[in-house]
Amino acid sequence: MDSRTVALIRTTFKAVAAEEGGPEKLARSFYAILFTDYPQVRDFFPASMDAQRDRLVKAIVYTLDRLEEPDKLLPFLAQLGRDHRKYGVQPAHYVAVATSLKSAVKVFAGTEMWTDEVDRAWDEGLTIIGDTMIGAAEKEMTPAVWHGTVVERRDVLRNLAVIRLQLDQPMRYAAGQYLSVQVPARPRMWRYLSPAVPANANGEIEFHVRGVLGGWVSPAIIARTAVGEQWQLSSPLGGLGIPRNTKRKMLMIGCGTGIAPLRAQLMAMAQRRTNPRTHLFVGGHHPCDLYDLETLSRLAVSNKWLTVTPVTETDENPWWYPGSGEPGAALPGLEQRVTGQIGKVVAGFGPWSDRDVQIVGAPSMVQTTKFRLMAAGTQTKNIRHDPLF
Repeated sequence: MDSRTVALIRTTFKAVAAEEGGPEKLARSFYAILFTDYPQVRDFFPASMDAQRDRLVKAIVYTLDRLEEPDKLLPFLAQLGRDHRKYGVQPAHYVAVATSLKSAVKVFAGTEMWTDEVDRAWDEGLTIIGDTMIGAAEKEMTPAVWHGTVVERRDVLRNLAVIRLQLDQPMRYAAGQYLSVQVPARPRMWRYLSPAVPANANGEIEFHVRGVLGGWVSPAIIARTAVGEQWQLSSPLGGLGIPRNTKRKMLMIGCGTGIAPLRAQLMAMAQRRTNPRTHLFVGGHHPCDLYDLETLSRLAVSNKWLTVTPVTETDENPWWYPGSGEPGAALPGLEQRVTGQIGKVVAGFGPWSDRDVQIVGAPSMVQTTKFRLMAAGTQTKNIRHDPLF
């Protein structure tokens, strides 16, 4: 797409989003048009649409922000296309979605803004998106869905569990990627999770799941998951990872279960002959939130290129925590725990101008940490994180 086409698409969408409640109204209008004109697609979506509408708007914003960066956008869209095979979607469904989205935007933009040139711009943009996703899905030879049996469930905190599954066949993914899962308790509600271990030929996989207050899927996983339960898993997504033979030093920052994709990468790196210097900051609100320090301790002890600094916002554990003492106290290989907000702590260690940076955690934590690093002198191009939706 040329710059004129990109500008027309962005300007139109921004005009819609600028209205009070604009993004939510647009999402509601889109799904109303889609389900009215193409009622057969309703079965692809969950009964509750609140989270789905929010995810749609964030996905649109993410895509529009990268229209002039095809080297970043097209691989992302190709991954989405491969992932959407789990729904059983066909090329006609992409046409239905594109037509409905354009109709919804057109309604809110109004006749004065929606010129023939704007109409053609949206057609071009939506065609590129749809064709990229369709093409990637049609070329993919891996399964649309893997099936996994829960073989172990370990409660770490009252709202955090480690779930291990045995897949029906091995899945190839890069350490640091994420994928979506569907559990029996929440049909048609797919939740993104990051494997906490590298891919292996035995089809064994591990997830760290924390119940999100007000969420639909993660609380159900914490409350109901039992050994023997069958999960469905989709194709891997995401671009985090450390290339072999890289000479750039690494800075990794993870909070809560955000440690999972970082831990998987460190485990994969530990199997290599050489690695760049890597500094991991692992954070949590309370000391007990640093639930995986024993694993990180073993990695740090056996791999001298790795430095691990624990960070917590408070020195006290919550009243409900049954343990005594501080988790990870006196574990070898770990730096002394630092108290403070993780973004501020990491930025205070230096500008990290010689590092490639990965940030994993809640969207608010990722954004805050990213802004603090940028303010301290870290270049934006060196900071990576997964899409925040």
